[in-house]
Amino acid sequence: MSISLTYLMTHDGFECSCGKRHYSPLKDCFIGEGVISKLPEIINSYGCTYPYLLCDSLTYAAAGEKAVKLLENNRIKYAIHEITRLHPASDEKIVGEALMFCPNECDIIIAVGGGVINDTCKIIAAAKKVPDIFVATAPSMDGFASETSSMERCGLKWSINSKCPECVIGDSEILSRAPTRMILSGIGDMVAKYISLVEWKISHIITGEYYCQTIADIVASSLDICMKSAKAAVNSDKAAIERLTEGLVMSGICMNYAGISRPASGVEHSISHIIDMRALEFGTPSDFHGIQCGVGTLIALQAYERLREVTVDHDRALAYVNNFSLDDWFAHLREKIGHGAEAMIAGELKEHKYAKENHAERLALTINNFYKIKQIATTLPSYEHMREFFIELGHPVSGTQFGLSADDVREAFIMAKDLRFKYFIGHLLWDIGLLEEFADNIKY
Repeated sequence: MSISLTYLMTHDGFECSCGKRHYSPLKDCFIGEGVISKLPEIINSYGCTYPYLLCDSLTYAAAGEKAVKLLENNRIKYAIHEITRLHPASDEKIVGEALMFCPNECDIIIAVGGGVINDTCKIIAAAKKVPDIFVATAPSMDGFASETSSMERCGLKWSINSKCPECVIGDSEILSRAPTRMILSGIGDMVAKYISLVEWKISHIITGEYYCQTIADIVASSLDICMKSAKAAVNSDKAAIERLTEGLVMSGICMNYAGISRPASGVEHSISHIIDMRALEFGTPSDFHGIQCGVGTLIALQAYERLREVTVDHDRALAYVNNFSLDDWFAHLREKIGHGAEAMIAGELKEHKYAKENHAERLALTINNFYKIKQIATTLPSYEHMREFFIELGHPVSGTQFGLSADDVREAFIMAKDLRFKYFIGHLLWDIGLLEEFADNIKY
């Protein structure tokens, strides 16, 4: 299925065969060389007169200075705040800092940067009920046009409802100058869609979660665009950077269509979030979110390949669950996650995913549908193929390449299911009593 961003923008808002009306609030998207020059015109078109720009020192140099000159040349009054922390975390502190410097009378927010700046501005724009423009400085993630912000709150990584920007500006002259590692991050975030689409379909079978094939097809189309552009994009080819950015924006639109992040994130994203949480708590190594998602994708591919070779032993699964101690597991989370474990534990006390009666229901559905699950898993690319693809691009293939130990990554894989009950491979393996066995046979 070949669907363009132009089509999605032109036909935004439609009744779907899934029974929902799909809609994305993204009004404008400009991708191409020199499109940042449209910034004053866009501000005026929204009837706004006083923008507030948020950036950091790196993104100011990349695009903020250019944006400011455009505003000044067009005599547009503005306020600007530069986050001084190098590589700021997406947490309460950055939101508080950004809000403290935002004038009450500002009527439009302009995010100049990447994921952290964008997510922060989406929260501020939602709170102030004003429009939001995102000026991207790197094709590093797929949240450009989503209605959620990935933030750390009380030590736990959350997808917080915020708002979709009214406009995304992806100037390929700016984006092509982004560090290679950030371009690789965008590719890693998109490659993760192989896993998210499979897990969304499996979750629909086991938990009855809402599923839309139309959205899945659009995500697959955006993934195809990015895969075809990846090699040239890493070499800073502007046309390829534009196609990669287009795919990233399309992925965000699909999250808006679904009303959830499920079409674009699965176990690989939760692995990344666990790595981030541990880095925040203990100062352990971490990398860009998309890089971690790429490594998480390789982990998931190994697990799904092995899953296709096993059968479900009902008695073993029941014995495994009967021997499981929730108190011991909570103690383990507190040891490995720290402060953020409390929110994870509170989530389980509401969700009861470990309750024996809920397990029994899922196990029955898993056994009855296991052939179908394995057939879905066959649609994934092979681990070796994806690993070779990453090596060719220069993308890490192991968490050890950015400083984590193999045990650190193994723990992230096992604990990923506890962020929230978003059903994926970790839950399935726990249900059939094979989680640790699989975890012990994965290359990290």
